[in-house]
Amino acid sequence: MRASKGSPSEQKSQTIIDTARRALKIESKAVADLVDRIDESFVNVVHHIDQCQHLIITGMGKSGLIGHKIAATFSSLGLPTLFLHAAEASHGDLGMIVENDTVIAISNSGETEEIVKLLPSFKRINCTLVAVTGKPTSTLAKCSDFVLDVSVQEEACSIDLVPTASTTATLALGDALAVALMELRGIKEEDFAQNHPGGSLGRRLLTTVEDLMHSGEAIPKVFEDADSRLVIGEISKKRLGVTLVTDHDGNLKGMITDGDLRRLMEKEKDVTQLKASNMMAKNPKTIVRRTLAAKAVQIMEEHSITSLIVSEEGKVQGIIHLHDILKAGIV
Repeated sequence: MRASKGSPSEQKSQTIIDTARRALKIESKAVADLVDRIDESFVNVVHHIDQCQHLIITGMGKSGLIGHKIAATFSSLGLPTLFLHAAEASHGDLGMIVENDTVIAISNSGETEEIVKLLPSFKRINCTLVAVTGKPTSTLAKCSDFVLDVSVQEEACSIDLVPTASTTATLALGDALAVALMELRGIKEEDFAQNHPGGSLGRRLLTTVEDLMHSGEAIPKVFEDADSRLVIGEISKKRLGVTLVTDHDGNLKGMITDGDLRRLMEKEKDVTQLKASNMMAKNPKTIVRRTLAAKAVQIMEEHSITSLIVSEEGKVQGIIHLHDILKAGIV
């Protein structure tokens, strides 16, 4: 008796799963095959991008859509980058390219009519032309200063026609160029933040401790010789669950939390007879005001605390609480 192959519905589901897995394997291989093609030509392209006044990305159809994303990535790194629609270029948009710019032309076939028509104009302008193509022997490749090979063995679709693996490989190569440029320029988190001021990313990358800290009269603070009544009153009044302890010159000496008070009471000590200097924890965690608020959260999590003292050279400048950071939407 033959084993059942399942219902028609189950068979269709398995076909969908098999097709999707096959597509992902093909596209994964297309990207992996690029690794061995990263050579001196790639290095030279990165240097030209670094030195150019503008980076221009051009393409048509699906390649154009990939070009839009690559252009957006480079713009986010602070490099003036424009997407040039290859068809519109012949009708005035070539004016966005000037001498010594770098142009990346994307065409899987290397024979895209709208791009091939632009090749004489690129030479006349005297820009650096980089071909990103799946055909290293194509017209585009032969007329370019540099060629980046994104050829694939097959597309992910069953009829081997729909741009899938080839567009994925092109996008991955664009990302590789951008990441390499980041490394070359030493782009750091704060540099990247300047081009992302909006939304949660902007808040996380741009908001500093200084923007959120309590300062001036809002800082819970007592002197070393303050009695327990003043300590408890300051903690209650400022509502941060802590008070700082300083000397009369404003130098930080320690911190007292409401948890410290509870632990003292559990030991049956008469806290009314203690001074702030006897109750405080010495060497509390501090942070400088220019630090990103996201970094402050990381420090709080590492040390299981909810407040950080903002100070510089031992002088108290403020205090920041975890609730302030959460309320600002940093995390």
